[in-house]
Amino acid sequence: MPALALLSAVFVFGFEQIVSWKYGTTGIIGLLLLAVGIKAKNPAVSSMGAVVLALLVAGPAL
Repeated sequence: MPALALLSAVFVFGFEQIVSWKYGTTGIIGLLLLAVGIKAKNPAVSSMGAVVLALLVAGPAL
């Protein structure tokens, strides 16, 4: 079981670093809002995080 937790932590840390590298601070804030909203089961906060990430990804196309 500890190996699974370690692997999960490494994956989450790596994903967070990729988002930070590609989208900067705004990407981290969007990812944080999404994660907090999902953990707290708060659809408003998770929706805000999803919208921030969607705007970052679709920004160049707009």
